[in-house]
Amino acid sequence: MSTVLITGASSGIGAQLAKDYAAEGWQVIACGRSLEKLQQLADTSEKIRPLAFDVTDFQATKDALGDASVRPNLIILNAGTCEYIEQGKVDVALFRRVFDVNFFGVLNCIEALQPIFTETTHLAIVGSTASYVPLPRAEAYGASKAALSYLVNTLKMDLSRDGVTLTLVSPGFVKTPLTDKNDFAMPMRVTADYASKKIRKGIAKRQSEVHFPPLFSGYLKLLSLFPMPLQLAIVKKMTGKTK
Repeated sequence: MSTVLITGASSGIGAQLAKDYAAEGWQVIACGRSLEKLQQLADTSEKIRPLAFDVTDFQATKDALGDASVRPNLIILNAGTCEYIEQGKVDVALFRRVFDVNFFGVLNCIEALQPIFTETTHLAIVGSTASYVPLPRAEAYGASKAALSYLVNTLKMDLSRDGVTLTLVSPGFVKTPLTDKNDFAMPMRVTADYASKKIRKGIAKRQSEVHFPPLFSGYLKLLSLFPMPLQLAIVKKMTGKTK
């Protein structure tokens, strides 16, 4: 029987993925910090098993994922957070908070799970289209997601020798409790349901990268090919950051 493990499953994309995979007949291990929210999710389907831990706590992550009953075929590392800086004023504590979840949280999960990796393991890591080009106020968030992109692409070379499949998921703006906090326009924002459909379809096809919505992500991918001074000029004009 196919089993999927999903981090960040207490809300947003992760919760939608858990519901959709359960509806397709998968056994779902739904991971997050809030046992209460995970239990509410589990109440929607007998195929969803809640597993509460904090991905930023290495020992807690190792203990939770090292359990002998945790044997997923598919692993979706989706837990993430976002904080913005203002006027380029670096706040090291903010950077640490963002990287602890977005980057080191992923590494904690991978180290905990890698003893059970086999030639049938499919590892999907959720990055962001924000890693494609520099964006205002996104120094911490974008850098953490760019680090994930590099990590995934290098792991593809090393883990492929053991038959492990890797997929980088790069969403644009998705309506979630996290993006609901944003105080700026979010072009082409999609629903969590849309995101889940795109992610599940891409994973089923074993795509190397899943990015969406296609018009938005395609535009940013194209922009990333331009010389950096031109990228910056276009982004400034696009975001109204002309000074």
